[in-house]
Amino acid sequence: MNWTWLLLRTVIGLGIVGLLFFSQRFWYRAIWRVTSNWGSQVLRVAARLIYATLLLLIIGAIADGFRMGRGGHILSGVNLITIFAGLWFFSALFAYLAVKVVGGIDKVWAWLRAAYHLRTHPSAREAASSSRAGAPYSSAPTTAELVSNPSRRYFFKTATALAGAGPFLTAVYGFAAERLDYQVRHVDIPMPNLPAGLEGMKIVQISDIHLSSYMPRLEVRRAVRMANDLGADLALVTGDFITGAGDPIADCIDEVRGLRAPLGVWGCNGNHEIYARAEDTAQRLFAQAGMKLLRSENAQLTFNGSSFNLIGVDYQRERTNGGRRVQLLQQLEPLVRRDMPNLLMSHNPNAFNRAAELGIELTLAGHTHGGQIQVEILDHRLSPARFITDYVAGLYHRPMFAPAPNERAYPANSAFETSHGSLFPGRPSALASIYVNRGLGTVGAPVRLGVPPEIALLTLRRA
Repeated sequence: MNWTWLLLRTVIGLGIVGLLFFSQRFWYRAIWRVTSNWGSQVLRVAARLIYATLLLLIIGAIADGFRMGRGGHILSGVNLITIFAGLWFFSALFAYLAVKVVGGIDKVWAWLRAAYHLRTHPSAREAASSSRAGAPYSSAPTTAELVSNPSRRYFFKTATALAGAGPFLTAVYGFAAERLDYQVRHVDIPMPNLPAGLEGMKIVQISDIHLSSYMPRLEVRRAVRMANDLGADLALVTGDFITGAGDPIADCIDEVRGLRAPLGVWGCNGNHEIYARAEDTAQRLFAQAGMKLLRSENAQLTFNGSSFNLIGVDYQRERTNGGRRVQLLQQLEPLVRRDMPNLLMSHNPNAFNRAAELGIELTLAGHTHGGQIQVEILDHRLSPARFITDYVAGLYHRPMFAPAPNERAYPANSAFETSHGSLFPGRPSALASIYVNRGLGTVGAPVRLGVPPEIALLTLRRA
């Protein structure tokens, strides 16, 4: 067992639990402090009881979710509690962190201002020293008097209020607006040695549906209709049909079966099918619906007289339960064809390095949700997904047959060739591609910010 990995996971887990605890304690005290100023005792008691009751319901729902082996997902069917829980914990945590950051800036600013004044006003420094030594009162301003600046107090008090309210308002916007703002993305995919018959073939991809209390069937049906309106030749669903074991996977696949494409509807399992122990169930339901879920399997498809090889794998774990790293896409090499293009469905985008090494021209993935939250600071996009992968969302390239551990992928708009030839001397100039779908659903909190849900229409082009 890898004890370092286990220790790291434990520290991260305890850190997250600690942050959640301290954030809830902070807001518990804030609510008690605010209500203590209310004149009516009835209103005070009612407000506190409502808060305590809601918090107990949320904790009870989460505990029940763990008891049912649902990977921490909250009670299915209790939509109001589920939605409120996700929004509350998300908002309360980030509001707590924002308030603490503003408070820290306030203290640093006060200290710097006091230090500057003491350095530039000798009389103030002497008065402070005399005060510490017990000398008689001096008329020179002390540090406390200097820091007690009304305009500064007002500024930081306002900043604290905005920092506390901002995450709550942002979460409501992310829940009510962006979460259901399905967007169609049209992307051209360059593929080396693409047969003429496959030029212009269209693939519609949806991913990470997460049918649950956060994602009702009607919304999945709307996404399926939007996908059908695109008139694609092939329809692919790259995993995470549900979130936990209590979610109705049969309902999700019953909606997915509404997809229409001449080359059929194909899919692969995601990590949440593992958590829900629903991998076999998903495969059986796909087959009953006339679709095909590929599990370390391949199928040869023909379009306009040209053939390609479609491969699908279950979610690719990067470590064992003990923390030992494992090679991705093990035993997949016999499924790769050399006489036709290969297209791989792998929910985990981190399989791309190994796929490119095996000579797979195109990988389609999901899993990241684009981070669900993305902010742009100084022309840099920041996303939580950066902690787990280089492939957050969109199209990336990598040299084919390059050793899997080496070199990162490159964004689709990077320059790969120079006037002197390939940037990778001694290697084939052909590039493998991966497209990472931002997905439809959410996990953790029912919020999307800067990463709207996506339906991708991918068009194959000769590289």
